[in-house]
Parts: sequence; C-alpha cells; structure tokens
Amino acid sequence: MKKHILFLGMMLVSSVLSAQEILNLYPPSDDRGVAVMQALSLRASAAEFTTAELKMEDLSDLLWAANGINRPDDGKRTAPSAMNAQDIDVYVCMMKAAYIYDAKQHVLKKVADGDYRNLVASRQESMASAPVFCILVSDISRFRSGEENAKLEWAAMDAGIVSQNISLFCASIGLKTRPRATMEKEKLRDVLQLKDTQYLMLNHPVSY
Repeated sequence: MKKHILFLGMMLVSSVLSAQEILNLYPPSDDRGVAVMQALSLRASAAEFTTAELKMEDLSDLLWAANGINRPDDGKRTAPSAMNAQDIDVYVCMMKAAYIYDAKQHVLKKVADGDYRNLVASRQESMASAPVFCILVSDISRFRSGEENAKLEWAAMDAGIVSQNISLFCASIGLKTRPRATMEKEKLRDVLQLKDTQYLMLNHPVSY
C-alpha cells in the first residue's frame, strides 16, 4: 500500500513538473570553468551529441553566459548589442517543451508544449538527439532608429556575439555545441509565436 501511494505521489509530482509554465534557474556561478585563453584553445564545433539531459546548474549558467544580466543596476548584458537594443532573445527547445529565457527574472517561460528539436535540427537529423537547443532570435523593433537592412545587419552581429558566448561557455565547462543557421524557420515561427519583427538567426545544440 505504501509503495502504491509513493508511486502515485511520484506520478503527481512528475505531472506537475511537466506542466510547469516557468522553470526557475539557479543563480549564475562566477567561479567555474577554465581560463579564457584555455577556453579559446578548446572551442570547437561538435558533430555528434549525447542524449543525457543537462543538469539545471549547467542550463542555468549556459543561459546566463549567453545573454544574461551581469550588471543588475543598469540591466546590461553579458553580450553587447547595437544601441544597447538588447534585441536578441534566447529560446530553448527541450524534450517536453519550448521556452524563452527571461534574463531580467533569470527564468525560462514556456511558450509551447512538445518536442520541437527536430525542427531546429532540420535535415541534420542526427543533431535532434541533443537535449537542448538554444535558438537566437532578434526583434529588430527594439532598435531605436535605422532602415530595415541596417537593423538586420546589427541583428546578425548581435546574434554572433551571443553565439560566441555560448561556444566559449561550453568549451569552458566541457559541453559540446555547434553554431548553426539551418532550421525549419517557418514552422518554428509558429511554434515560438514570433512577431513579424522577430527573426530566427542562429541555433546551438548543446549536450555533454
């Protein structure tokens, strides 16, 4: 009887966790990883990925390193952006849901239930096994001025900086990643509920 009750309790907890709209992340750790020069020497684009889920500590630090707030007093980020527009949002696709990283609250907010990693992997199907995909999306409406062509250039540069943050963090703590432009953009636009001013720029599969 006790085992039966315990099993039901575990099922209930599992159900609640799978339905969570917000995933609270750990505070960023500033005392882990190798030196910058060593991380640069280790940085490489992986071709194969493992399937084990990322620990919450690693996912939390990954997102903060990518584009988190490192100067809370004025809301500045780990990645610079043109005009400090902070145009890059990091979306995260995992096995059970897709989320957006809210840097101000340092949480993941669910945008869709389901597994959409295959849409990010696209024709490179073997990459869909990575437990996490970080998708970099620029909202060019956040630029205060400029023609659309200029805004798209700034968006590309800003996405590239966030991408390098991800690559260096992964190299620093021994994770695998690869910057990619290939993905099923139109389908992902619907899944992620993007506005007309939001552009899918790059993505990073991440695994151990």
